[in-house]
Amino acid sequence: ILSFYDINPKKKIHALVIPKGDYVNLDDFSKRASDKEIAGLIKGMSIVAKKLGISIDGGKGYRAIANIGEDGGQEVPHLHFHLLGGEKVGKMIS
Repeated sequence: ILSFYDINPKKKIHALVIPKGDYVNLDDFSKRASDKEIAGLIKGMSIVAKKLGISIDGGKGYRAIANIGEDGGQEVPHLHFHLLGGEKVGKMIS
């Protein structure tokens, strides 16, 4: 995986986590990724959250979001997860 801070953060801590493979969205990833890639992405998100100090182990929690397709708000055609934390994230949908 790769991880870096979002250039337009929505919370105090806002990082992106992406698989290195060429996957359009989560549906594409679940169909074509190997079991090793799937496990690596999930474990990688947890490792990144710990390094950022927002995991349950070191913080108060965080939100992981993947926007999928036009109705889901996906703007970039590559699977990526947003990790948001460092403060209260708020309600899921307003």
